[in-house]
Amino acid sequence: MRIAVAGARGYVGSRLIPAAIAAGHTVVALSRRAGELPPVDGVEPVAADVADREVLTAALDECDLAYYLVHSMASGAGFAERDGELARAFAAAASAAGVGRIVYLGGLGGAVLSEHLASRHEVGRLLAGVGVPVVELRAAVVLGSGSISFEMLRYLTERLPAMVCPRWIRTRLQPIAERDLLAHLLKAADPSVPAGVYEVGGPDVTTYRQMIDAYARVRGLRRRRIIDVPLLTPSLSARWVDLVTPVDRSTSHALIESLGTEVVVTDRERTADVFALETMGVDEAIADALQTQDAAMPGLLFDVPTGVHEGVYAMHEHATVGRDDLDSVCEGLMRCGGDLGWYGLPWAWKLRILIGKPFGERLELYRPPAVVEGARVDWWTVAAVTPSSLVLRTDKLFCGEAWLGYRVERGDDPNVVQVGALRSRGLLGVVYWRLVWPIHLIVFEVMAKQQAKVKKARAENKNSQPT
Repeated sequence: MRIAVAGARGYVGSRLIPAAIAAGHTVVALSRRAGELPPVDGVEPVAADVADREVLTAALDECDLAYYLVHSMASGAGFAERDGELARAFAAAASAAGVGRIVYLGGLGGAVLSEHLASRHEVGRLLAGVGVPVVELRAAVVLGSGSISFEMLRYLTERLPAMVCPRWIRTRLQPIAERDLLAHLLKAADPSVPAGVYEVGGPDVTTYRQMIDAYARVRGLRRRRIIDVPLLTPSLSARWVDLVTPVDRSTSHALIESLGTEVVVTDRERTADVFALETMGVDEAIADALQTQDAAMPGLLFDVPTGVHEGVYAMHEHATVGRDDLDSVCEGLMRCGGDLGWYGLPWAWKLRILIGKPFGERLELYRPPAVVEGARVDWWTVAAVTPSSLVLRTDKLFCGEAWLGYRVERGDDPNVVQVGALRSRGLLGVVYWRLVWPIHLIVFEVMAKQQAKVKKARAENKNSQPT
């Protein structure tokens, strides 16, 4: 089908689009900043504000189905009114364009709702109010890297071996794995699924406290010590989350207000009968989220922002390369490993190897016969390789999983781009990155320049040999 995705740059939208393409659909990706969407075959980016009915109607023309994945929580106070305005505009545009069905992702919740959850339910009612059939999926916490709820869980558990929590730590909820949510969203496009409201969730009814324990267990961390403080208000707990986690504050504050509301599936049989999809338990969902992120990192490494994003600390560096030296630099990347001089500042790397030994690290040098995907390079594994780029990954470090990438760019300003990234494991990993950040600033610059300098020297040496 030809489908439209409103909220294409959001967490769910950015995951749904590649899944829809893989399922054979053509996607119209709607976003106010559509130009920032990566170019993908089968995706037509369209710059559209959901509030602009005229532009939206034109964008939805000839679409069989439209996904509505928009919310206004990041706008702060008054988000509920804004959500209502956008829902009315979208419903009217979908009706005018002749869209056959709207699939909307809302939130679980019963009779007593927070402002956030009440807004989610109201949006579903407004979308269905113009006659276009609507399939509304109501979900609680989504366990996937990039979900605000999951990132709050990740940072709290990784950074705090012990924590003081308010009474919402015992609130019952029924989370769903990202992979399972996407499966339900895609199935909702099937005409065999009748319009209506469906509650979706995994098989486990749990609490936030139990999810923290589950994350620690899956990540290989010690069980976190949690002290309940009933007098800790949502406002105070929001400030506490701000202090510990780098997630968007406006969105996290709206979510924290909802944490005292029980969000559990009440009609599981109806959803199971219609969708007939198996779902993961909490431990499996967390493990799948971490593995999915790990598997995606080689392809995303050069686009990961400097700083911390979705639990990954990263920094970028680059070194200018002469246009005549580009081929030799690329050739040099294919001769990596077996020598600390390849990285630059070998004495610093010797010191790093010694530091890791008390923590159980055993980092040994090794040069492979050929640099191909899956080959061992020192304590790394080749995660991705092209004629002009190389991405290495390791899980041998005590502080977490790490990636090291080099890419030769041949544009108007030829250079070697280097990216180093660490997905920290526990507080020790966070402290490690913070402590070595100043050192990284120096070492990474040297490492990037080393790739240009050493490879050029090798090429000059090769060219000077007699034939």
